[in-house]
Amino acid sequence: MNILEKCTLCPRNCGINRYKNVGVCGANDKIKLAYYSLHQWEEPIISGNNGSGTIFFSHCNLKCIFCQNKKISTGGYGKEISNEKLKEIMLKLQQQGAHNINLVTPTHYVPQIVDCLHKIKNKELKIPVVYNTSSYENVETIDMLEGLVDIYLADLKYFDDSLGKKYSNCCNYFEYATKSIERMYKQVGHFIIENNFMKSGLIVRILILPGHVDDAIKIIDYLYNKYKDNIIISIMNQYTALDVLKFDNLNRKLSEEEYNTVINYACDLGIKYAFIQDGETQDESFIPNFDCSII
Repeated sequence: MNILEKCTLCPRNCGINRYKNVGVCGANDKIKLAYYSLHQWEEPIISGNNGSGTIFFSHCNLKCIFCQNKKISTGGYGKEISNEKLKEIMLKLQQQGAHNINLVTPTHYVPQIVDCLHKIKNKELKIPVVYNTSSYENVETIDMLEGLVDIYLADLKYFDDSLGKKYSNCCNYFEYATKSIERMYKQVGHFIIENNFMKSGLIVRILILPGHVDDAIKIIDYLYNKYKDNIIISIMNQYTALDVLKFDNLNRKLSEEEYNTVINYACDLGIKYAFIQDGETQDESFIPNFDCSII
């Protein structure tokens, strides 16, 4: 059976026939894009000088209440396209000088992405493929990507599952995300960097939420104990409150003291490979101005 006829791509396992209806994520069987561009604001080994060829997919299966891209993730802004059009966009970004193809929030479109990549990967498409994900997906979905994705850019949002329930209305986030990340690492192994550009490997992002330094520290402990220096950790301070939320701690930026506490912990632990951010990343100007008219 085509998985889109009874969708189980993510742990929501809603079983919706996406040819007839939409799942919890909001997506039907057609790819929907909000924007694509040469993006300068990923980790330096991803963005490089020319930029990462980011493709922002509409809808999302996680629904974080603090999402910076909620216009597309929950609002569903975007334009439906064919698989053929997605292939054309990937090749266009390569032609424009992108260092990689960066698939942003792609979980709910994995079958369509796999169809495209099977046709062009290592043929017309010569640059690495980045899978930029919340990690809230079933391992079988990651299995579909084996041999097609070079770099996994994976979030690990919560250690405490009560936070996942509170902020993303999902159950057992840590269990599902860590199993998915383990499968990602099994596929790509220790990272490879050549001439300051990442060619393959795993980067795990930790977005520190205001008031939850302890949770971030637990995530760092887990990752270092599990993977040592075989992966790169990206410790992010860029949380930005775009709306007034019902949780007071989420209505402010992360403090410098909170961020330094996490950074100092990572250094004391002995982590060798990590990215950190400065305060400028908390500015809303770092959020893309989504415009599907270019598609």
